[in-house]
Amino acid sequence: MTVNGGTNGSSLDLARSVLETEAAAILGLVQRLDARFDAAVGLVADCRGRVIVTGMGKSGIIARKIAATLTSTGTPAFFLHPAEAIHGDLGAIQPEDVVVALSSSGETAEILRLLEFIRRIGARLVAMTGVSESTLGQAADVTLDCHVSEEACPMNLAPTASTTATLALGDALAMALLVKKGFRADDFASLHPGGKLGKRLMRAEALMHGGPAAPIVGVGTAVRDVIYEISSKGLGMTCVVEADGRLAGIITDGDLRRHMTASSVIDRTAVEIMTRKPVTIAPALLAVEALKIMEQRKITSLIVTDPELRVLGVLHLHDLWRTELF
Repeated sequence: MTVNGGTNGSSLDLARSVLETEAAAILGLVQRLDARFDAAVGLVADCRGRVIVTGMGKSGIIARKIAATLTSTGTPAFFLHPAEAIHGDLGAIQPEDVVVALSSSGETAEILRLLEFIRRIGARLVAMTGVSESTLGQAADVTLDCHVSEEACPMNLAPTASTTATLALGDALAMALLVKKGFRADDFASLHPGGKLGKRLMRAEALMHGGPAAPIVGVGTAVRDVIYEISSKGLGMTCVVEADGRLAGIITDGDLRRHMTASSVIDRTAVEIMTRKPVTIAPALLAVEALKIMEQRKITSLIVTDPELRVLGVLHLHDLWRTELF
């Protein structure tokens, strides 16, 4: 690769050239996708054993990432180091497994030494290689072409564009499997309980104010007691329930202010000043979806109820702030 007609261009010029080369490598894969990709998706989706991803060197690093992406999106997978496999870990591969082997040349010695064992026990093999006619490419049940015309390295030596293209193709495989298996946001949430992503995917029931912390009054509660409930619970509102515990309405700080012009308001009851049909959500609703509802309705609280409209708790905007959704 040359930059501005030579090899001594600025770092900025070189960076742009690297990114352009790697982008072109990924776009080049688009034109070469064919029925073999569908076959690979079907092979992995139908796997009754484990999905094992393997590769040496830089390909091994990419293989680890692909295995992690597959696992986090509903296709359990793990990385197997090919050198360790041929030195005692071959038992990790079982007859019902699918092995996804990465090798830019298709002639990586450690990978090729796995082929006889894979074929002997009957495991299936998907190859991701830059040379479809290589030993690995010809031995595989399905071969995915990861060929790139050049590396992003100025000397065309260091694996750069080729590893980027392989990683992108691995992501495409994982996403196709995600859709084929019907993997949903709820499934994603259960696999990502930690970190900021996990917080965005927490459910309302895990964040709401429930039990004694939930502001609740009956329809016949005097306004003076309504004010106390709102103040003591600190959410700027209270739920109003019928005698059977079903939700009847909501009273907010704003409702109280609007009614304060009436001198007799303190002697009235909750049912007389409440807002009927407040917005409710199910306990399993994801936090990020609850935030969207609050933004659309321009409200700061959502009442969490069961299917019979009995109050389970209250989810406040501040609870979502604390989860760093913003």
